[in-house]
Amino acid sequence: MDEWPQHPTVYEINTCAWLTGLSGQADGPVTLANVPQAELERIASHGFDGVWLMGVWQRSPGARRVSHTLPAWQGAYRQALPDYRADDVVGSPYAVRDYRVDPVLGGDEGLALLRGRLRDLGLRLILDFVPNHLAIDHAWLATHPRRLVQVDLNRLEQEPANYFQVEIDGQMHVFAHGRDPCFDGWPDTVQIDYRRPDARRAMTDLLLSIAERCEGVRCDMAMLLARDVFLKTWGGRFDPPEAEFWPAAITDLKASHPGFLTMAEVYWDMEWVMQQQGFDYAYDKRLYDRLLRDDVASVRGHLTAGTDYQQHLARFIENHDERRAAEAFGVERSKAAAVLALTLPGLRLVHEGQMEGLRTKLSVHLGRRRQEAPVDGLIPFYHRFLAALSHPVFHDGEWKLLQTDPASPGDSGYQRAVGHQWIAGDERRIVTVNLSDHPVQFYLPVDMPQLAGQNCLLRDLLSDEEYTRSGDKVLGPGLYLNLPAHGTHIFAVKLA
Repeated sequence: MDEWPQHPTVYEINTCAWLTGLSGQADGPVTLANVPQAELERIASHGFDGVWLMGVWQRSPGARRVSHTLPAWQGAYRQALPDYRADDVVGSPYAVRDYRVDPVLGGDEGLALLRGRLRDLGLRLILDFVPNHLAIDHAWLATHPRRLVQVDLNRLEQEPANYFQVEIDGQMHVFAHGRDPCFDGWPDTVQIDYRRPDARRAMTDLLLSIAERCEGVRCDMAMLLARDVFLKTWGGRFDPPEAEFWPAAITDLKASHPGFLTMAEVYWDMEWVMQQQGFDYAYDKRLYDRLLRDDVASVRGHLTAGTDYQQHLARFIENHDERRAAEAFGVERSKAAAVLALTLPGLRLVHEGQMEGLRTKLSVHLGRRRQEAPVDGLIPFYHRFLAALSHPVFHDGEWKLLQTDPASPGDSGYQRAVGHQWIAGDERRIVTVNLSDHPVQFYLPVDMPQLAGQNCLLRDLLSDEEYTRSGDKVLGPGLYLNLPAHGTHIFAVKLA
């Protein structure tokens, strides 16, 4: 299969819930080995470049027991699935017992079969890598305890939420739960000790083993492994002191798998750090938060960053960690947010259920979701939008942010709109979005010198409406636009 495009579009699937839903529609259990062809063709029809199967690795009995017993988590289960039963709680996919595909999902053989079928449809496969921690009952507790963070009994007594005690060969060991330093530890996990070279080597080998089975990885909480962050959380020093995990691991990965895609889940404004450490793409959580807060000025400012930074961000308006877009933004505002975020350079992430407007965020500990009716009109919108986005101009073209200018003196509506363009050869696109809940008028000067002295035809790919305009006027003062509340255009621009 060809290498990834520079700006790919990826579809995230909650694997366990997806297969449960498909099984409910079939005569028998559906696993990765026998996903209906019609379902794969449906996904491929939207023009995605890849599929991220979230949560395929073997889940942990110990972690599942934790999932069953914590009252706070049970509240989230009831909120997402009021009729949930004990067997709906499958345990966290981010407490990995073994980097083999869970037999319940079809095992390694089922994944290999599905990967081949996806490749036949032009879809590449992305899988999870959970580098910070392992399941609470992982084999390393007994076989390689020194690869894991250990402390003395006093620390356990002081911070019982962050540590746990295990007897191994007649001796008591106190291990750390994996954690984000801003919160208590994840009680179904054990923390890997990245200060140790043998631990870094072992995790690199795990990463390389995953790369044999897919075309890309999404790396969970990737910034926790950065040396400065790790030492602020756990203290001590690295061996050697200057060691960093990601630059060395990604160098090894790219040497053996050229063209392999790496995506970092990252927060705390560390996107650039993760890009510099070798990641192809880093979560653009800042853009998501600014869109959600309706902070248009900061959205516009965010998009003025250099293209070398922009083109290595992963854009989204929902994923399994965030609220559902239709619920968080509202349906019409979610359309505007999607058109803006997913036409920007970088990786574009669409979450399973986003196109239907599902409103219930599902706990990753659950293997079944509630039935929800699709939102009227949202599926046709995404069909049109993703068809437009699938054109190569959005994947390998040249992007530029455009300024917006007032349509009349004293009119500040232009400050609520955003516009940008893409060019690849004779293919030209103009994207413009009104991020406000009232109409706005503005001029959008474009940077397309080929339009000078020509008339141009603008066809809106979201509506099929067509307009003929003077190329000179489109260049300056600009394309005049009168957008309704949360209105959007994606114009294909041709010489008339």
